[in-house]
Amino acid sequence: MSHSALEMAAINEKVVTLEDVLDDLVEEGIVGSDSARMLKSVVAPDDRARRHPLQIIADRGWEDGRYPGQKMTLEGLTSWFADKAGLPVYRIDPLKIDVASVTAVMSYAYAARFGVLALEVHEHEVVIGTAQPWVTEWRRELERLLTKEIRLVIVNPDDINRYSLEFYSLSSSVSGAEENHGAQTVSGVQNLEQMMELSRSGQLDANDQHVVNIVDWLLQYAYDQRASDIHLEPRRKQGNVRFRIDGVMHTVYQIPTSVMAAVTSRIKILGRMDVAEKRKPQDGRLKTKTPEGKEVELRLSTMPTAFGEKLVMRIFDPEVLVKDYSALGFGEKTRQYWQDMIHQPNGIILVTGPTGSGKTTTLYTTLNELARPEVNVCTVEDPIELVEPKLNQMQVQHNIGLDFSSGIRTLMRQDPDIIMIGEIRDLETAEMAIQAALTGHLVFSTLHTNDAASAITRLLEIGVAPYLLKATLLGVLAQRLVRTLCPHCKAPTEVDNDLWQSLIYPWKVRPPESIYKPVGCLECRQTGFRGRLGVYELLPMTDEFKQMIGPDTDLIELRRKAIKEGMHSMRLDGAQKIAHGLTTIDEVLKVAPESVEL
Repeated sequence: MSHSALEMAAINEKVVTLEDVLDDLVEEGIVGSDSARMLKSVVAPDDRARRHPLQIIADRGWEDGRYPGQKMTLEGLTSWFADKAGLPVYRIDPLKIDVASVTAVMSYAYAARFGVLALEVHEHEVVIGTAQPWVTEWRRELERLLTKEIRLVIVNPDDINRYSLEFYSLSSSVSGAEENHGAQTVSGVQNLEQMMELSRSGQLDANDQHVVNIVDWLLQYAYDQRASDIHLEPRRKQGNVRFRIDGVMHTVYQIPTSVMAAVTSRIKILGRMDVAEKRKPQDGRLKTKTPEGKEVELRLSTMPTAFGEKLVMRIFDPEVLVKDYSALGFGEKTRQYWQDMIHQPNGIILVTGPTGSGKTTTLYTTLNELARPEVNVCTVEDPIELVEPKLNQMQVQHNIGLDFSSGIRTLMRQDPDIIMIGEIRDLETAEMAIQAALTGHLVFSTLHTNDAASAITRLLEIGVAPYLLKATLLGVLAQRLVRTLCPHCKAPTEVDNDLWQSLIYPWKVRPPESIYKPVGCLECRQTGFRGRLGVYELLPMTDEFKQMIGPDTDLIELRRKAIKEGMHSMRLDGAQKIAHGLTTIDEVLKVAPESVEL
């Protein structure tokens, strides 16, 4: 019986060559013999030594003989190669790799020499990825040293090269930084003042090259993983680095507390914050560039905790903050109402929802549309979320007495057409916003309320006169964010009628024939979700609705009247997105407040 080229490589325990792979691809009809012969003759020896055969073949962009019209990809070739080797394919998810553990298994030189990378470390087993499954001389030696079994998996050679460099560089930087700053480790439970004094007396060199490398990696890694927030959380012995991705927190790495303090100091320097001051919360911002050259802004916030300064960085990608309305999740009817509202000459428009519900994105998208050359758009924000060239933006600074109300007073003397107020928090700010609307300006602002009707009762509670609300308020948009189903793996499922009825109550809406459920794949890190979009309820101020606003306004009655006047609740808006296969019933029920009985 004759053996294929790859079977012979396995028998002889040798490095797989370009000839081995091409011969088997030709034999199976995946690659044409003429193409294979040509490639064997043109690839230089140094290219063969530097790159894996699968990488060289994938770069040719040949059509896959098994699937007419489709090109061969490195992922597809890796799966084919894994089948030939009789081993599973392993797709590296860097968020799930314990970098400190896997880099301790072997040195970078050893890993690079044999083209392997440790991926998981268990009590009795280590999972190691390779693209050369028949080079086994290292395996017996490593099993003896580790006293653990080794389970081999096939990994895309691009990923082995990339993550080997990334993981070992990070591990080396953390180790180097720990050596430099190890003397400052804070042990035991101490009160805040003692710990802060210890930190202040330590010689933390935030410009140390190891620390610089860690910060550079952190920012780049967060952008690659689509994170919206980076959390640096000091603990007693190890500090946690966590990312928020699609609204869910993921632990990414654990750094020694002393290194965490140096990393925090480095970021504070970049954000022009007071590095020496660790007892008071501080805010800052910095701007960085992605490898593609796009500018990304980060808003920084520090907070003293029991074990040191906690730092949160919120990432503001201009492409994410300023979208079109369909990308935000606006339905056709909501969009039409919103367009009518924002093109009014004067009045107040409110956007409500809890922190992290997408209010900023909605407002920036709207202001970006309205900020034409013939219009003066001014904002007063705390802090400025995104520096936008079309807008005249002012930041609140409480330390010098510049708050929202005094900021609006200043803007009124700046000949504005449209004003955006970051948030209405008190009666003085509300009265200044109303004054601006009464004098012919269009005013946008935000409130933290559960739904659209609650915005009216909140303004009444802080002391706004009902007649002023009737005269100035144009409408209220309430919103939440739901995770969207991953388009690569979502699957149809039957509708749970009881769950559907609880969602759309009190409306009588027939459930769709089928909806989609999350499955989980490599693209979405097995979560079943990728990205987020908004669910909305828009309350326009009709004449009949205004008649209900008074000193003793009842919130439940306001909600009922709003629905009778045509407002769709967030749950009903969510139901439409479920019917279109964008999200799930559970996601909408989790974030959208209950509808009122009619």
